[in-house]
Amino acid sequence: MSFKAGFVGLVGNPNAGKSTLMNFLIDQKVSIVTAKPQTTRRRIHGIHSSATSQVIFIDAPGMIKADKGLNAFLEKEIQEVISESDVLVAVLSLDEQNAETIQNVIDKVKKSNKPWIAVITKTDLDLAHRIIIIRNGVEAAGGKCFQLSSIRKDKLSRQEILDAVSALLPDSAAPLYDAEIFTTENVKDLAAEIIREKCFTHLSQELPYQMAIQIRKFDESSKKIPHIYADVMVAKESHKPIVVGKGAEV
Repeated sequence: MSFKAGFVGLVGNPNAGKSTLMNFLIDQKVSIVTAKPQTTRRRIHGIHSSATSQVIFIDAPGMIKADKGLNAFLEKEIQEVISESDVLVAVLSLDEQNAETIQNVIDKVKKSNKPWIAVITKTDLDLAHRIIIIRNGVEAAGGKCFQLSSIRKDKLSRQEILDAVSALLPDSAAPLYDAEIFTTENVKDLAAEIIREKCFTHLSQELPYQMAIQIRKFDESSKKIPHIYADVMVAKESHKPIVVGKGAEV
């Protein structure tokens, strides 16, 4: 049996569940997850290794159209992920309100001429009629469709998806990365993303989207717990009180 390895790009609309799907498939928390669209700002790699394959998932920002600012950068990231991937997964959310945006994702991955499958996410929602509509759209485009509720931790569906993408990968003489690692991210990058996730979660609607996190120092000398020093950066002076409270009271 030949060994297979390659890159699998997760492509979908904002808030489609790409980050949740990747974390679920590799069984590790690598990508941060919030209810806000465009939480993912850059591509994140998650690695699943087995005796017969190594799948390097790429979690990309949600699909958008823009020609300037942050959104233009995010669109460029998406295009590069599609171009550089060996296989694509169209991540299609059951709670998407506009059927046209679902079809746009399907058309995008088909137009790439890359091998692809589709995964319908959030199937725990009481919207079963939409599954049939989405599945018909995928199959009409020549794709194979899977459905998944990560909330219910469906291990059978997880393995079916892993098997399906592995079968589409190119042959490889060996794994592309050490089989013991599950991401190419370093510890500081992971810490920065988790801090940003908590800011998104706790600051709710008031959060400025231009926020970024920079890790300054890791102090592991403490016997109880490592100390992490990080800067929370915002784009405007007026955004500071939103994050730390007026006069840094919170």
